[in-house]
Amino acid sequence: MKKISAIVRPEKLEPLKEALFEAKVSGMTISQVQGCGNQHGWKEYYRGSEVMLNMLPKVKFEIVVDDGQVDALVDLISETARTGEVGDGKIFIFPVDQVVRIRTGEKGDSAV
Repeated sequence: MKKISAIVRPEKLEPLKEALFEAKVSGMTISQVQGCGNQHGWKEYYRGSEVMLNMLPKVKFEIVVDDGQVDALVDLISETARTGEVGDGKIFIFPVDQVVRIRTGEKGDSAV
């Protein structure tokens, strides 16, 4: 099993959520996050003073899937979230050693 963690633009929340449901992803965790990458934010003026805003709003999707689904889902996420502009986000893939469903005690693939 692998955990796919994708950090994307906030406006991609609904399109990506719908695409993942259409791809039969059984569940996901979505968080509102802030961060910065290569773009390092932007400058704005507040009451006449320049302010550097270097933490940008993003949305983080986390899903746990079988190893065989990873490549297809990474392609789906990339295609759905891509605008071609700086700040489109990143996808991280982590190994998952074990999953336990708290309610039933199920373990492994059946707990996902």
